[in-house]
This record gives sequence, structure tokens and C-alpha cells, in this order.
Amino acid sequence: MPSAQRRLLGLLLALLLVAQIDQPYPEVALLQHIPTMLLLIASPALLRRWPLSTPALACIVAFLALHTLGGRYAYSNVPYDDWARALTGTSPSDLFGWNRNHYDRLAHFAFGALSVVPVTEIVRRWGGLGARGAALAVLGWVLALSALYEIFEWLLTILAAGETADRYNGQQGDIWDAQKDMALAVLGAILVIAFRGRR
Repeated sequence: MPSAQRRLLGLLLALLLVAQIDQPYPEVALLQHIPTMLLLIASPALLRRWPLSTPALACIVAFLALHTLGGRYAYSNVPYDDWARALTGTSPSDLFGWNRNHYDRLAHFAFGALSVVPVTEIVRRWGGLGARGAALAVLGWVLALSALYEIFEWLLTILAAGETADRYNGQQGDIWDAQKDMALAVLGAILVIAFRGRR
């Protein structure tokens, strides 16, 4: 594994550990961070078996970093408005009149956008697909994973205690939350595919 990739994984591990300090939502922290922990543990073996370029790995790490930050605050409580006000004197919610925390929307959009490079690399290298086939594979990946994740959230709502499920899911009263999340993920992928296609 190249040293740049080891550094990326080390940074993600450090972020994951820092996110546990004075964890404000311990009841959902484990649910939020288990996938990242498992991927970090498995990453040396996975990257030996299926090596990725450093840019592809950087996209995966960037998404997992966004997820780790969101997981620390149970997504619905990421204090981006406070951070923005401290830096600029205003916030996104002030500017756009938002009544909900939109960090989860950013993470879903980023999932789609940041999936393009690694998934394209994988399906072109090991699947032998051309540019058009790779673009369709990326869209299929983003749609499938987004749908599976929303189904997982729905099952969690059925199985977990009400407050734990609500805190994990972060719907914030929006009955169309799942559909908007999936749409934003696909939009993120489409925009990156279109941008890369023009280069």
C-alpha cells in the first residue's frame, strides 16, 4: 500500500477516535461508526486484493470522514450553523431560511459524487466496462446502496426504541426524507459524471 494511502487511512482513524471524545449521542454512536471501523480494519486486506488509486481511495476516505462527523452529532445536530456564524457572522440557515439541519442532505449528495471515481475505476479495471457502461454502473451502485440504506433505516425504525430510531434516522419530520436523500445521491453522481465527461 503506498504511503499516501496509509496516511489517508491514518487520518480517518484519527478522526474516528476524536469523534468519540465526549460523545454527545452515545446511544447511536456505535450504530453510526461500526461501518467505518469495519472498513478501516478490513482496508489493508481489501486494498491488497483489489488495489485502488490514491484519488479513488481519497474519495472513499472523504465520504467516510463526512459520515464520521455526521455520526458524532447524530447527523441532525451537526452544528454547521454555529461554525459558520463564528467564521462569517451568518449561517446557511440564515441565508436560505432553512428550518432543519441539512447536513444529512450534504452527506447523501457527497455519497453520490464521491462514488464516481472509485466505482468507475473498479468497473473499468475489473469489469472491463467502457465509459458509458461505467457511468451506468456508478448510477446503479448509487441508487442500489441509497435504497438499501433507506430500507435499513426503515427496519431500524421498526426494531429500535422510538427515540433511538428517530435520532439515528434524522428525518426531522420530513415524510419525503428517504426520497430526497436518494435523489440527492443520484444528482451528486450525475453532476460528477457530466463534469468528468467534458474533460
